[in-house]
Amino acid sequence: MNSSAPTLWGGRFAEEASPLLRRFNDSIPFDQRLWLEDIEGSQAYARALARAGLLTPEERDALVAGLDQVAEEWRSGRFALAPGDEDIHTAVERRLAELIGPVAGKLHTGRSRNDQVATDLRCWLRRRVDELDAALAGLIAAAVDRAEAELDVLMPGYTHLQPAQPVRWSHWLLSHAWAWQRDRERLADLRRRLNRCPLGAGALAGNPFPVDRQALAADLGFDGPIPNSIDAVRDRDFVVEFLSWAALLGVHLSQWAEDLILWSAREVGFVRVADRFSTGSSLMPQKRNPDSLELLRGKAGRLVGNLVSLLTALKGLPAAYNKDLQEDKEPLFDSVDTLQAALPVATGVLATLAIRPERMAAALADELLATDLADYLVRRGVPFRQSHELVGRAVKRSEALGVSLAGLPLAELQAISPLFGPDVAEVFDFQRSVEQRAVFGGTARAAVQAQIALLRRAARGKPDSEWGSE
Repeated sequence: MNSSAPTLWGGRFAEEASPLLRRFNDSIPFDQRLWLEDIEGSQAYARALARAGLLTPEERDALVAGLDQVAEEWRSGRFALAPGDEDIHTAVERRLAELIGPVAGKLHTGRSRNDQVATDLRCWLRRRVDELDAALAGLIAAAVDRAEAELDVLMPGYTHLQPAQPVRWSHWLLSHAWAWQRDRERLADLRRRLNRCPLGAGALAGNPFPVDRQALAADLGFDGPIPNSIDAVRDRDFVVEFLSWAALLGVHLSQWAEDLILWSAREVGFVRVADRFSTGSSLMPQKRNPDSLELLRGKAGRLVGNLVSLLTALKGLPAAYNKDLQEDKEPLFDSVDTLQAALPVATGVLATLAIRPERMAAALADELLATDLADYLVRRGVPFRQSHELVGRAVKRSEALGVSLAGLPLAELQAISPLFGPDVAEVFDFQRSVEQRAVFGGTARAAVQAQIALLRRAARGKPDSEWGSE
């Protein structure tokens, strides 16, 4: 960019802006991706000016048609940036004037780049929200389909990375699907607040001309205008909300990826990541690395960082627009780009993942049924705290004798509590254990099937309050 190029604001200055400032100030390197939204917003504003009697129908049509030409140049890759194009608004207006002449100068009547950029960003993010919602719905659908197809696979459940109780593989998988479903719900809620229109607010004080902001908002597909003009140009809550949402989704993807990374290790071997979502080593020919999952885990830090970056930029801003707000775009664009790449990868990994039920079954050690053994005593009237202590003694005794909990002789168990009878052997059945957990949200077959039905219902847009009616 050359420092002698004209600007939209240079009339009151005795000296040209320093080339250093121009490079520091100009946002066109990154905000040019808002070209479509900037053009659509300008066309809607031209129609609003005509409705207000500030443009003739002929002038309105010339502006709309000229902006169509500018859009086609962007779409085809023929749009050429010029010195002085400090941002997307300047670039579009400059090219429009080249195409249709002085009438282009009427387009900015009553409008500021402050309300213009806020509108562009909302329109752009609204599209991306819809795209990300569809991608996230695809990931959830892949999880639900697998859960239904592999319903009878049992595996150890873990807490503290230690074997805890037997669960269905599907139950574990759906635990992540429910987190992703909450992410979808949060995204829908965010979109509702996002879908309010700043255009017509001017620089901060409102539009001095009789522009119908309600009609303008409707023309752009918004639910309505933002009621306060200062708030309209300053508000970046919608960006913060999105970055917060993106960070939390990134954390959820990272947690899911971490389990699969651990379970893909040869020593565990519960799952195998498909070749097309694995990479190798430049040194060790035998390696199969789950880099797709590791990158999903790593990207979470990037998404969290983008949120912190913008919150820090916003925390001390005084009223109305400040140039600091230019710092909203790069973290927003980066988070959107990151998730638009990450979600299809996560779905691809999940759809192609091979599970190894025999390795999962082999890891189902008797110790996972210690709680079931305590429950056995509870069913015979022993308070749980006492039964917990008695079974702890049984575990300790089995370790001392070098046998499994199921291998502990009945006489040893009865020495701990005479309430242990010959039927205690029935406790040591993993299928029986999971089927006893048939309450809503449990890991029994019917309970997991109910979760699958609820998630399919949620995918059709049914609210939580209606889930129990199906």
